[in-house]
Amino acid sequence: MTEFWSGFLWPLIIMLAESLLMLVPLLIVVAYVLLADRKIWASVQMRRGPNVVGPWGLFQSFADLLKFILKEPVIPSGSNKIIFVLAPFVTTLLALAAWAVVPVADGWVISNINVGVLYIFAISSLGVYGIIMGGWASNSKYPFLSALRSAAQMVSYEVSIGFVIITVLLCAGSLNLSSIVMAQNTRGLGGLIGLPWLSFLNWYFIPLFPMFIIFFISALAETNRPPFDLVEAESELVAGFMVEYGSSLYMMFMLGEYVAICTMCSLTTILFLGGWLPPVALPPFTWVPGIVWFLLKSLIVFFMFAMVKAFVPRYRYDQLMRLGWKVFLPISLVSVVVVAGVLEITGWAP
Repeated sequence: MTEFWSGFLWPLIIMLAESLLMLVPLLIVVAYVLLADRKIWASVQMRRGPNVVGPWGLFQSFADLLKFILKEPVIPSGSNKIIFVLAPFVTTLLALAAWAVVPVADGWVISNINVGVLYIFAISSLGVYGIIMGGWASNSKYPFLSALRSAAQMVSYEVSIGFVIITVLLCAGSLNLSSIVMAQNTRGLGGLIGLPWLSFLNWYFIPLFPMFIIFFISALAETNRPPFDLVEAESELVAGFMVEYGSSLYMMFMLGEYVAICTMCSLTTILFLGGWLPPVALPPFTWVPGIVWFLLKSLIVFFMFAMVKAFVPRYRYDQLMRLGWKVFLPISLVSVVVVAGVLEITGWAP
């Protein structure tokens, strides 16, 4: 019994406690990220946005949650009811599962595995299944067409994201996300020019700036954000794969989408912006906890996501495919070769 407690039950309790400690704040952050998305778009259009429920509208997302929970779910009679209900659960579960390996500060991670990058890449690739299940199970031509679009779009841009991540791995010499962050603390441009305390010069967004741009744009396409929201294009597909969904099932699709957006913002922060590291390795910057720097950087990336939605017009589908296969893929392929060559010739390879 003692071996069962110490070898299985106690580690399981710790794992569940760590998961709750990660997921509860994450869901609260997602609620306010959704509110921020609406407020930023409203500001661009010179209107107020949500401002009634709570002070400055801060409780609007929780009011929407209550509304979705209390509404009656309507399941189309011609749909495959089991898969129709399972689809939003799959989307949400996979989106939340990616956060098991995301380090939000030094040592603050549920599972610090050595292949964290591969884990996130695999989980994000599986996320398309929830959309395909929902589109097919609805038994309607518009959701089905949207699901096909989504599969092609996400696969197309995952290829570019994969090659971009390879360039970062070549520079860091590790698949562990925490190690990638720490590699940006010790090696880089700051050390070469004799200014190691300017730690932001060591972050990978400077030497890998084209890769940073490709990753950011591909992340927009991967999460179906404008201008790549062809999956939910209202003018063409009514509301895309979610057109038959309502109440709590629709809410879970949207929750999964915004959690995936937060994941991509965090991954951008970890791979290119130094994660939880301060921009200057001197007081008072070093006095600020790492989690604060991580959140600030992630929110700045999300602000860029929101602004792109506000001022970039939606692409046509053929433009979307051409950008992914004929522009990003060749550039990312060449960049892998160039980065590997430079690291080998200069001896900077870790």
